[in-house]
Amino acid sequence: MVPKVVQVVPTEEHTVYVYFEDGKIVCYDVKPLLEKELFAVLREVENFKRICTIMNDTLAWDISENRDNTACIDIAPDTLYALEAVKEKVVL
Repeated sequence: MVPKVVQVVPTEEHTVYVYFEDGKIVCYDVKPLLEKELFAVLREVENFKRICTIMNDTLAWDISENRDNTACIDIAPDTLYALEAVKEKVVL
């Protein structure tokens, strides 16, 4: 079973640092997905950062902005957990 995501930190570069409950940290690069229509709302970095959250125990973007788990874009937690671990980056 994949550990739950407990924190997400989006960056200006369309990447997200994802923190798992077991201490693993990964950096997910969203840029390759931005060409797809589903991800169009995330192209504007302010939207990308503002609606980035945790829903369904994983990295998600709250598209409807009303915390509806069925109206979000989320990334499968096993996809995230399979990424190589990174060291924590302080994002100011």
